[in-house]
Amino acid sequence: MVLIFHGILAALVWSLFVRVAPSLRPEGSERRRLSVELVKVLLVALMVAWLLSEVVAHSRFALMRLLGILGFVYVPLVVLGISVRTWRRGRRWSSGVAIAVSLALVAVGIDAYWIEPQRLEVSRVELRSSKVDRVIRIVVVADLQTDAIGDYERGALRTVMEQKPDLIVLPGDYLQIRDPERRRVLAGDLRKALKDVQLGAPLGAFAIRGDMESRDWSESFAGTGVVTLEDHTILALDGLDLTALTPQESHRVDLRVAGRDPFHLVFGHAPDFALGDVQADLLVAGHTHGGQVRLPFIGPLLTFSHVPRDWAAGVTELSGGRTLVVSRGVGMERGEAPRIRFLCRPEIVVIDVLPAG
Repeated sequence: MVLIFHGILAALVWSLFVRVAPSLRPEGSERRRLSVELVKVLLVALMVAWLLSEVVAHSRFALMRLLGILGFVYVPLVVLGISVRTWRRGRRWSSGVAIAVSLALVAVGIDAYWIEPQRLEVSRVELRSSKVDRVIRIVVVADLQTDAIGDYERGALRTVMEQKPDLIVLPGDYLQIRDPERRRVLAGDLRKALKDVQLGAPLGAFAIRGDMESRDWSESFAGTGVVTLEDHTILALDGLDLTALTPQESHRVDLRVAGRDPFHLVFGHAPDFALGDVQADLLVAGHTHGGQVRLPFIGPLLTFSHVPRDWAAGVTELSGGRTLVVSRGVGMERGEAPRIRFLCRPEIVVIDVLPAG
């Protein structure tokens, strides 16, 4: 079906090119020209029907993938073809602008599909608190969200350990693959990668369930240095208290979590819980991927979260001296979604909690 769709689009592109370049049309009778126009209408109708069927049968991600193909492949091809023709007719200025726009679209597509998703960034945050008497380094590894453990994923895990963390928190969404057998193989690959880098920290490494996890998700961490937390859990660590949320709790905007005397870190998969009455010094989440696509002056296009869009990535100071940190994540949406990042690099977040004063 995908090949059929690309064939239809390619034929449509050619027909549009022929339409604006009369000298390229084959000579023939009025009947032949009418037949060509009818074929064009049929191709457009087929493309629209296929698009609608994909969106209805699957999800908005199918539409986003098709729009990406149109915007970064077929639209630039059409514009380039038209511009070359008009350039030859002496319309240099408009043709030059059109060529520049089409090349810019191609450049954005190359960056968004092939460059930026691999450009892992280490983002650093510093907090000061009177509740700690030494520096505590917390590393956030959110949304590995992959369907293959390759060099990029292994490199990300090595980067985590290079930060010399005191505590590692993993807020969910590790694997995204539907086939149970392939998922078991992938879980074994992730487990091996975790063992190879000896992922761990003096205060511990803790993973919670995200939205993508299967029932046996904890098998990915069996025998590694990572402790999996299935339920709402409160842990008293050396120098801080850690509260881990379930995925359902993390999506609740009315969640209440009582405060605690030591430095209190609450982490969940989605950041929606930050809208509730959560009494903690530091709130940590993932889930949003930072939107994956961010536009200047607009921000993320989609966050799948109830928090304001400017909370969907980075650091937000909340009332009561609380700080929310939302990671853009290591991986990205898979399945039918376009595998794309634009102005939204993947990241590992390093949070240094320093003594006040």
